[in-house]
Amino acid sequence: MPVVNRIADYADEMKGWRRHLHAHPELEFDCHETAAFVVARLKEFGVDEIHEGIATSGVVAIINGQGEGPTVGLRADMDALPMDEVSGVEYASEVEGRMHACGHDGHTTMLLGAAKYLAETRKFSGRVALMFQPAEEEGGGGEVMVQEGVMDKFDVKEVYALHNVPGIPFGEFHTKPGPIMAAVDTFTINIQGTGGHGAYPQDTVDPVVAAVAMVNAIQTIVSRNHDTRNEAVVSVTQIHAGSVSNVIPDLGMINGTIRTFDKDVQTMIHRRLNEIVTGTAAAYGLKAELDLDVNYPATVNSEKQTAFAADVARDIAGEGAVNDAQDMEMGAEDFSYMLESRPGSYLFLGAGEGAGLHNPAFDFNDDVAPIGASFFARLVETAQPLK
Repeated sequence: MPVVNRIADYADEMKGWRRHLHAHPELEFDCHETAAFVVARLKEFGVDEIHEGIATSGVVAIINGQGEGPTVGLRADMDALPMDEVSGVEYASEVEGRMHACGHDGHTTMLLGAAKYLAETRKFSGRVALMFQPAEEEGGGGEVMVQEGVMDKFDVKEVYALHNVPGIPFGEFHTKPGPIMAAVDTFTINIQGTGGHGAYPQDTVDPVVAAVAMVNAIQTIVSRNHDTRNEAVVSVTQIHAGSVSNVIPDLGMINGTIRTFDKDVQTMIHRRLNEIVTGTAAAYGLKAELDLDVNYPATVNSEKQTAFAADVARDIAGEGAVNDAQDMEMGAEDFSYMLESRPGSYLFLGAGEGAGLHNPAFDFNDDVAPIGASFFARLVETAQPLK
């Protein structure tokens, strides 16, 4: 594994950074202590500019290369998840109800490793913008950073990100041009009926039977209204109504998730949901309201930048350790907003065997951090070589 030799020298230091971050997780936009740790390291490295308080607690650092040239953006997410840790490691979360179960502590560490190397060597032209982002798991920090003008303010031309994945062989890179992760929407249906005694249903307007009818119809959207050659998922995940066996309730609630890659498919599903809710409510003589939370869009990699990133990955991992025809994933990622704003690419980095993402036993594989940092560093040097 041809890790950049100088970055290999940082391996123990990077492990210390990562384990500190792992023990001190923060949620959503409230990543102030994490940001302070990042800023302290960046100052030690001697980066040229540090901009704080972006998207509440985000950080952008600028490193100038030698000579004129464009700016390439590198992004790492910093936030953790609201769950208890059961990994048993000595550096486990010190905060009850929070843990780094998705490896964002490792992503931040990889970008810090690249920052140290790039600030020290500066074997590139132009600039690199290092973007440490809060609120990837919940809140859309990537969107907020774009809305606050990071791409324009720092003149970012292209943008790249990595995500560790347990289960992919250690050190392998997987990516693809075009859609790689899905858009995610959440739907909630609130049903208003008229409750009463379960022995006298004729005196009620039953939201339970209306909810069942809606669920059955919703689960036919993909199988009957959708061209199955375009991937889509609609899943009802919650139904709530009633509390005792002999009472027909007033209210019912249905909740679920939508995953799509194509905006036309997404629009069709939204339309059919509205038709099903409206039509079923009319058929059963009650009221129903559909609430659609349109969340992260699909993560769509640019073709040119993805081919380039895959070539850089081959330089790091070898020809046989790069899959540039990765299957599309139904998970979602708010790096999608950055890719809507600028061309770029999102890649998965294999972490080897271990507990999966969002698992309470998960722990980032520290051995993969120098590989990710080397990829980021080599990408900048290759994209913007010295003239």
